[in-house]
Amino acid sequence: MTAFIITAIVTAISLLIISKLPLGIEIDSIWKAVVAAVVFGVLNAFVKPILFWLTLPITIITVGIFALVLNAIIFAITAWLVDGFELRGGFLSAIFGTIALSIINGLIFWIVPGL
Repeated sequence: MTAFIITAIVTAISLLIISKLPLGIEIDSIWKAVVAAVVFGVLNAFVKPILFWLTLPITIITVGIFALVLNAIIFAITAWLVDGFELRGGFLSAIFGTIALSIINGLIFWIVPGL
């Protein structure tokens, strides 16, 4: 449970940073970022594995590139579920958002060891 909370906090910080980049992603407040991070974590834990198995043939055919699309789908679902978390650029914002989220989360976890 502690790992989930830490990951949610790091993801919320990352989402706030991403909302300042020109990617078409808007988050109204810190609390909306925290809610979005928790929803994103829950979707990644429960929905993403099901979608992964359903789309496994496409992922194999595209040599794993479809996994990026799957991550963007989870990101877009999160934006759809959380009021105050908007994707102004549509699905393209979701794709760029997932890439930025992965990079920023990775940097935070790398800079602060032991998280």
